[in-house]
Amino acid sequence: MDIISPELGIVFWTILLVLVLVLPLIALINILMNRFNGNDKLIWVLIVLLLPFFGSITYFVIGRSNRIK
Repeated sequence: MDIISPELGIVFWTILLVLVLVLPLIALINILMNRFNGNDKLIWVLIVLLLPFFGSITYFVIGRSNRIK
């Protein structure tokens, strides 16, 4: 007997795929629309492109506070 139904597995993988694709896109748009000191913008773009999921989460946790207001 399966603990997780196939439908639940499909929903899980769909949500995971959306997060992996959409989260970096939102982070990149946010980075490109804001101003940063020096080369910070380039560094954040590279981090998000090279480590899409973890880079995006890192940007939203740490990087947003480094923007020029």
